[in-house]
Amino acid sequence: MDVRQLKYFVTLAEIGNFTAAAKALNIAQPALSIAIKKLETSLGLDLFHRNERKITLTHEGEVLMPHARLVIQQLKDAEVAMAELRGLEKGEVRLGVPSMLGSYFFPEILMGFKSQYPNLKLTMVEGGAQSIRKMLIEGELDLGVIINHNVPQALETEHLLTSQMVAVVGEEHPFAHKSSIDFATFFAQELVMFKKGYFHREFIDRACETQKLQPLISFETNLLPMILNIVRRDFAISALLEMVTEHEHGVLPVPFEEPVHLDIAIAWRKHGYLSLADRAFKEYVKECCV
Repeated sequence: MDVRQLKYFVTLAEIGNFTAAAKALNIAQPALSIAIKKLETSLGLDLFHRNERKITLTHEGEVLMPHARLVIQQLKDAEVAMAELRGLEKGEVRLGVPSMLGSYFFPEILMGFKSQYPNLKLTMVEGGAQSIRKMLIEGELDLGVIINHNVPQALETEHLLTSQMVAVVGEEHPFAHKSSIDFATFFAQELVMFKKGYFHREFIDRACETQKLQPLISFETNLLPMILNIVRRDFAISALLEMVTEHEHGVLPVPFEEPVHLDIAIAWRKHGYLSLADRAFKEYVKECCV
């Protein structure tokens, strides 16, 4: 079993077709078939179910997959580390950010960092808490902004800021001038929420479980502008970070009677390699949050 075989194995598993995988790897299809067969022979296991429509992993292939991804990622990390020892920098920071923070907190930080390091490329990926954690662990992201709660063992974190989660209502809503709202009252209203997987939704689900309440969710969407428009028109209310209401017209924050403060952190793979660019960005963000 060598790294080349593992790369072929992962690519075929992700694409699910020998012809398309061979094209992606820039090799002939027979060469890919032979390499996969050699890998299976050396292991004494079948790694793929083969049929005319789709190539899928066997149970044994599924067990091998995370190990193969880890080996490939560690090789990439080593290549970056060695390049930097030769005086080269990795020219890209791949950052995962939740929707609310990406829209209202990070734009100025990204522009400030870019002006300080004009030769570095910044790639920002918007995603839910679960997908950001998964992409970090699998090496698809270098850094990610997550809630510092139930953090997987494979990730390292540093605190960035604390932000309050509040109920958000339209200006004409009966709750618009309330000084606070209790969970029972909030969850009894028609709600518009992010789908499962976003930290905003994780908070809602945890609060419901703790309070033994059943939420009345009328709308689900991952589009923040749609959530705000639904709230503005009084079709439903929501719960968002207070910073959203500081930038958006037509919506007002109503704190919860039991204040909800979220610990927001920057995360990276515990045993991964952070390039000079990644480390520079992490330090820059921390300084901005002081």
